[in-house]
Amino acid sequence: MLDVWVSGAGMTRIGRRPEALQDLMAAAAADALAMAGRERPDLIVVAAMNPEEFVGDGNFASSVATAMGFAEVPALRIETATSSGAAAFYAGFAQVAAGLHRTVLVVGGEKMTHLPTPKVSELIGRSIDAHERRYGATMPALAGLVTRALMARRGVDEREMSWVAVKNHAHGAKNPLAHFQAPVTLDDVMASRMIAEPLRLMHCCPISDGAAAVVLTVERAAVRVAGTGQGTDTLALRHRRALTSFRATQEAARAAFAMAGFGPERVEFAEVHDAFTPFELIALEDLGLVPPGEAGRVTLDGDTALDGRLPVNPSGGLKARGHPLAATGLAQIVECVWQLTGRAPGRQLDKRVALAHSIGGLASNNWVTLLESR
Repeated sequence: MLDVWVSGAGMTRIGRRPEALQDLMAAAAADALAMAGRERPDLIVVAAMNPEEFVGDGNFASSVATAMGFAEVPALRIETATSSGAAAFYAGFAQVAAGLHRTVLVVGGEKMTHLPTPKVSELIGRSIDAHERRYGATMPALAGLVTRALMARRGVDEREMSWVAVKNHAHGAKNPLAHFQAPVTLDDVMASRMIAEPLRLMHCCPISDGAAAVVLTVERAAVRVAGTGQGTDTLALRHRRALTSFRATQEAARAAFAMAGFGPERVEFAEVHDAFTPFELIALEDLGLVPPGEAGRVTLDGDTALDGRLPVNPSGGLKARGHPLAATGLAQIVECVWQLTGRAPGRQLDKRVALAHSIGGLASNNWVTLLESR
């Protein structure tokens, strides 16, 4: 297997965007190619969760390639629900590692804010088990169920999961591309309206538009892909072995660390999937970044803040940077690349090893990516 390097990374501002999805993706791709010093890739891998429903367009890989001016470049589309961006990264990585292509452009995006919130929720909800949906389950409702189990069985309290939001909004305030760029207080979070008990509005990420892209190459660059892994679990929550941890994350982490040849003790900062703030606490333990039962405490102690021992979500995370679905897994990787190459002014870390963690659906198709500066 050949070494794979990230030579370019680009991202649009995340939030409510008037541009067409194809144009957002073309803009992110152009920035990634410019950073890489490339005019044209050998292959384009496109991530989009559901453009047929969100924007009414199909044959989307060809549509995006055409919008970029690369209609004659081979293009394919990857989808694993909300982790589609990370899955597309893996697909591009595999192409380069296998020696099939020397330079692969991976781009992901979603546009949702033009639709009514109930419609967006319904479309996202299609990624959960159909039987559970028929009984009225939604993504926030099932996340609320997981959170209740976490509180009852692991002792996580509302203050701990609310502080995740406070921390990530503080990070987002330093990120000019974030959906939310204002800090919030603990009182703000704990007074926000209830969405799916015990989850309040400010425990949940926003509906966002945006795009992100990276360039992968066989030629040595500043950032190397040390490892990548996928983990899966049953679609139905009722069939899971546990509610307070995600098997898909644990398996993805095991695979990524095995490929990298090192363990979680080497990770110096992380971008993790915090679509609901308790999911960040679950991820920290599932990834092996903190001991079992300690995620809430280390969060309150400031260990995961920008100036802490293990900064988590320096971009602001899904909670503050935003969550344009298929862009998110790539946006996490873009943040890691920018941090590793000194391109994150205002929130810059001095670190060498990064982890990105992406959840697909309600943790049924998850990915972990390890990156290191060389």
